[in-house]
Amino acid sequence: MISDPKLRPPGSRPGPLSGPAPHATGGGSWLALLGVVALLWFFWSSWLVFPFKILVVLFHELSHALAAIATGGSVLSIELVPQEGGLARTAGGSRFLVLSAGYLGSLLWGGMILLAAAKSRLDRAVTTVLAAIVLGAALLWVRPFWSFGFAFTAAAGLALLVVSRKLGHVTNDFLLRLVGLVSLFYALFDIQSDVLARPNLCASDASQLARLTGLPTLFWGILWMLAGLAAAWFFLRKAASYPNQSETGAESGGV
Repeated sequence: MISDPKLRPPGSRPGPLSGPAPHATGGGSWLALLGVVALLWFFWSSWLVFPFKILVVLFHELSHALAAIATGGSVLSIELVPQEGGLARTAGGSRFLVLSAGYLGSLLWGGMILLAAAKSRLDRAVTTVLAAIVLGAALLWVRPFWSFGFAFTAAAGLALLVVSRKLGHVTNDFLLRLVGLVSLFYALFDIQSDVLARPNLCASDASQLARLTGLPTLFWGILWMLAGLAAAWFFLRKAASYPNQSETGAESGGV
């Protein structure tokens, strides 16, 4: 059985006469990403970003759960608490992979969502898929029903569904970029806070992995941080290489 508590205080524009641009530099995407990063930096400790942080905690715990299922185990429950913490209870499967999946999974979730927003012209469809995943997690695993975790997960899934159905491409694109970037950055901050700054935190993923493998907690923290920084750089560069969809008129409609 795996427990994972993390409790702590709180593009180029086409020419007007020349047809489509022969190559999109993605400059507009860099500006869009930097704009969202600036907003996150300014509001990071505010209540505005809090729901996105809890959503990333869900991604973390969901990664543990999916790793357990993928390696032949099962998921008993997922819990979330308002102190930006979570707990995934699993049985069976590869303990090594389940323990490793949390932080790395958060990075992967963030990177894939960011790429989906940058590359796809179907942002509303991507938001719908994300809503279905969040609602599915709530119905299948987030327990107990009368808890902060279930209420938040169900509300987040429904909110994503409403945004995908009622709001336009630009709003959905911005929301997906925001979720993706928060997931990337928060995973890195988590590794630094839970592992590097507090290597003796006995209930962390890295501490449990250290007991399993005999390798020190800091080894896993440094390894995950290096992998996280490389992944964040890869996903940011990849996302910025696509032209800004809102500039290229990818989809008509409201904002």
